[in-house]
Amino acid sequence: MTEKVQLPGWDLEAIYPDAAAWEADFAKIRPLADRFAAYRGKLAESAAMLAEAIAALDDFERLGEKVYVYAHLRSDENTADSANRARVDRVCGLFAELSEISAWFEPEIMAIPATRMAEFLEADELRLYRRSLQELLRERPHTLSEPEEKILGMFSDVLAAPGRTFEMMNDADMDFGKLTDGAGRRVPLTHGSYRRFMEDGDREVRRRAFRRMFGAYRKQRNSFASTLDATVKRHVTSARVRHYPSALAAALFPDQVPETVYHQLIATVHEELGALHDYLELRREVLGLDRLDMYDLYNPLLPECRCDYTWREAFDTVKAALRPLGEEYGATLELAERQRWMDVPERRGKRSGAYSGGCYDTYPYLLLNFNGTLNDVFTLAHELGHSLHSYYSNRTQHYHYADYSIFVAEVASTTNEILLFEHLLAHTRQPELRAFLLCHLADEIRGTIYRQTMFAEFELAIHRLTEEHTPLTADLLDDTYFQLNARYHGPKVQADPLIACEWARIPHFYYNFYVYKYATGMSAAIRLADRILRGTATDREAYFGFLKAGGSRDVLDIMRDAGVDLSTPEPVRAALRYFRRTVEQLRRELGR
Repeated sequence: MTEKVQLPGWDLEAIYPDAAAWEADFAKIRPLADRFAAYRGKLAESAAMLAEAIAALDDFERLGEKVYVYAHLRSDENTADSANRARVDRVCGLFAELSEISAWFEPEIMAIPATRMAEFLEADELRLYRRSLQELLRERPHTLSEPEEKILGMFSDVLAAPGRTFEMMNDADMDFGKLTDGAGRRVPLTHGSYRRFMEDGDREVRRRAFRRMFGAYRKQRNSFASTLDATVKRHVTSARVRHYPSALAAALFPDQVPETVYHQLIATVHEELGALHDYLELRREVLGLDRLDMYDLYNPLLPECRCDYTWREAFDTVKAALRPLGEEYGATLELAERQRWMDVPERRGKRSGAYSGGCYDTYPYLLLNFNGTLNDVFTLAHELGHSLHSYYSNRTQHYHYADYSIFVAEVASTTNEILLFEHLLAHTRQPELRAFLLCHLADEIRGTIYRQTMFAEFELAIHRLTEEHTPLTADLLDDTYFQLNARYHGPKVQADPLIACEWARIPHFYYNFYVYKYATGMSAAIRLADRILRGTATDREAYFGFLKAGGSRDVLDIMRDAGVDLSTPEPVRAALRYFRRTVEQLRRELGR
């Protein structure tokens, strides 16, 4: 990348012009919390009183979000700035102090007699909140008494300790030392650099990094087994206390996702493991190996291909790729640039990685660390997908329903990535670069649908073991994971036995049945991108309906209206057919 111009940063003055304005809003949070708390014991008096209490809670939380978002964005601009960090700590400290402010609220609503609540739900005063109240009342069989809920709330920090212990061990205590990379440099092996080692063209470099990383986890596997066992027991015990039939049912309940969706994802991926095995066989052929190992799955098949972009080229490429979404979407992308939603350049002290962040009363900001690579262009498309999803939801929905579920959170971002891939492939003639793009897409689908489904199956297995009162020992976890890894990767991969303890380094296993959403999200995105590119104006409008829906309806209904019925296995099946076609096209481009 030869660009010398100043890369843009975001405009946080659009939230607060100065620190004094932030302080003024920070000072309003406690009075708003007290105003909400004053409704305690009054919710059953009338529909109007209940509506006022809900509005008061929204006011408290809405301002709190704005105050927090500004603080954490300022901190991420420069993590070394103590004033920025102190601002975040003050917000977090205040919310920790006020954490019990709403513990009484839901139990008090649940305690309203059913006949009286039925009358309330028909009242005009509660028309706006009818859906959220009905969602809450679904939880009545799983909500405990106010004293019991308060006790659980008091223990929440204690019960989260195993997860925090894992984070400290994984992020702070694990030391993997230094290794010599392919350029002959001694480089620290870290979570961040591990992927770069896995992409090295020298197989011996990859093997040493793999064995060093997983050898370290093997030495600590009993401790990691203890933290994971305690976390899974927490999920299982919480489900039992709240009268759910299983931990899986409890985790899926808030999104009203049937357990069949989870099970059929696994079953459908099992049906299509042959396509993954075909891709791994192609990878083996191109690399000239007798058998693949796990450290041969991430290095580029065409390492000599490299695409460099200036920021202007990257943004214009993404805009062109997203043109099929129509003029309105394109105008919003231009608005994002004009209003400076993005902090683009990498710099010392800035938070690493990328994300889309904001709230109802701010821009949907993007943090990037742009270095001009093709991956950076895909990251830009991905994060813009998140931000425009938030933008349209916030502009369309009342604050009470603007947030969208995590279940659909990755759909818009991944749809943008698929559109970008299709655009680049359509405008690329060089066989080597086309193969590079196809390999990139194949690896994305492999990592997001196949790998995350393997994780989901492992997560289901260990929760079932715990529900059967089987302790999760390190040996049992190793054996369960190794067998799944062998099934998914097939006979062409002769895995180093150390892969058995990979479970120990995956933070998502502490998130309570989260990872399956990556697989369903990408499956939905592939279907939606196809409808956008090859469908009608009606299909595009249906997609905008999804972007604007927020949390106003059930997630499966939102996706069904957009054209993807995730209650059936067909979207996953279609996505894996797309994967198979990608592999076949890659084979042709490589002349094999």
